[in-house]
Amino acid sequence: MKRLYKDARTAPHPRGTVVLLDGRPARTPRRHELAVPSLALARAIAAEWSAQDDTVRPASMPLTRLAATTLDVVAAERARIVDDVAGYAGTDLVCYRAEAPADLVRRQAAQWQPLVDWAMERFDAPLRVTTGIVPVAQPEQALRALRRAVEARDDWRLAALATATAAAGSLVVALALAEGRLSAEDAWHASQLDEAYQIEQWGEDPEAALRRGMLRADIAAARHFLDLLDRNDAGEGPP
Repeated sequence: MKRLYKDARTAPHPRGTVVLLDGRPARTPRRHELAVPSLALARAIAAEWSAQDDTVRPASMPLTRLAATTLDVVAAERARIVDDVAGYAGTDLVCYRAEAPADLVRRQAAQWQPLVDWAMERFDAPLRVTTGIVPVAQPEQALRALRRAVEARDDWRLAALATATAAAGSLVVALALAEGRLSAEDAWHASQLDEAYQIEQWGEDPEAALRRGMLRADIAAARHFLDLLDRNDAGEGPP
């Protein structure tokens, strides 16, 4: 998309702060005004627009994309998004362990078992762990508890959680990221433990490296989005 604007800035809006392009509200793909609840987030989104050259590249604007997803998709299809995200609990990555080799088994136990224990302590969600690929039925108590944790997010935080869950392949990892139990880098490494082990043994092809890089960026963007939502910009001056 060709850049047709000169200036990107922010302004107060009934829903918080809106991003303006040449004085007019920026729009999402479904034509919603790009208004967000946090001044810090609005400024960061405006910076993404300002950083574009002659061509606007959406792939280089992760905060804009997350905000647009919130306004266009999550707000309109919240029940479906909750179902999709909560559904990961039934086959969560951290509950499926290798039978061998011993080194991988040790790594999974060291990185994933503390997260399973944390889910129990934080959400009262007793998840079952198994070996191999045969599905294990999770207790209804755990599934209900993790679903409540998903439902408790507002639309903005649900959008970030959904992005992190899909990128990590794990609701537990994504919740740990959202709650500050894991940093973005730690969440990435936890979600890529098996892949990293295979790369150590056999190397990595360029296509897989590109895909892993995109997933890593999604996790980092979700955490950054949450950080900006939570920032208090009172007293920082005009937007």
